Amino acid sequence: MGVKNVSEVTEQTWKDEVFPEWGTWLNEEIERTTVPNNKFMMWWLVNMGVWIKTDKQTSIAIDLWCGTGKTTHDKPDMSPRHQWSRLTGGRKIQPNLRSQPMVINPFAIHNLDALLVTHFHHDHIDMNVAAAVLQNTPDTVPFIGPKYVVKQWIDWGVPKERCQVVKPGDTINVADIEISVTDSFDRSVLITDPDSDDLPDDATIPEMDDRAVNYVIKTDAGTIYDAADSHYSAYFAKHGQDFNIDVALVAYGENPVGVQDKMTSVDVLRAAESLNTSVVIPLHWDVWTNMLGNPNEIETLWKMRKERFDYKFHPFLWLPGGRFTYPDDQDKLQYYHDRGFEDRYSHPINLPYKSFL
Repeated sequence: MGVKNVSEVTEQTWKDEVFPEWGTWLNEEIERTTVPNNKFMMWWLVNMGVWIKTDKQTSIAIDLWCGTGKTTHDKPDMSPRHQWSRLTGGRKIQPNLRSQPMVINPFAIHNLDALLVTHFHHDHIDMNVAAAVLQNTPDTVPFIGPKYVVKQWIDWGVPKERCQVVKPGDTINVADIEISVTDSFDRSVLITDPDSDDLPDDATIPEMDDRAVNYVIKTDAGTIYDAADSHYSAYFAKHGQDFNIDVALVAYGENPVGVQDKMTSVDVLRAAESLNTSVVIPLHWDVWTNMLGNPNEIETLWKMRKERFDYKFHPFLWLPGGRFTYPDDQDKLQYYHDRGFEDRYSHPINLPYKSFL
């Protein structure tokens, strides 16, 4: 701690001391990790944020968000144009407090090859992250996203020449990574207003492709399907035919009454089966206090259904900040953080007597 006396402590010194809660621990782990040949590694950055690193040491971040939810009761009611007002007819603010710590410091990111965002919901695109990437990474790092994501970046001051608009059907390459852009099935984004003065009429059905996309990330070691905030769609089966998917990332959570925003546990299993993936990883369940999911429910349902439906996949239950290595972890069902103490008894113990143990 920088200060030595309570008289020196202020709210700002406290914030500087404890935030972000993980400091640069995860930044250091990612940067210092050399991915072995024929493998890829992923780290969960909370919510739908993921970091992917290949065996050529190429790094991309997707939907890295370092913001917060509600921080005070003293907020006005939702406007009639808010997506939840449009969906439910309600006006009371959503009690979505952030329930997970900041596991990564965006301003300590230095080695990045591309920043990708799937859609413009504010728990997926972040001005702080955009600023950090501009300030601390090479000026060759592209900002990649659909039309309204790029518009948001440019409105924030990201140089237009650094941005790349993508839509379903596009294929882009970032070093050794091939990224196929596919359809999104995030119906919530269709009723969400972008930060724009040019808003569609209430009765207008916007073009999904301008607002949201999914990504298929192909590496030499395997392929990841990022479904972002997509709801379940029968068209997942088409994507399962079009791509050889090894790991699928999907948005799971408990939907409040009157709201359909995240996949349910059954939806997660249906999506995995349709995508013909080997591993499905539910994300997004962790971050909002009013939509916290329990991924153990997915594992329980999978065990109940896997023989009847002859499932060829299994779920992997992750924890924020955790690492997933493919193919090493492809058969694991659950993740747990490093428990430490691997150097036990490498030096003499220092106790009055052994029976103390």
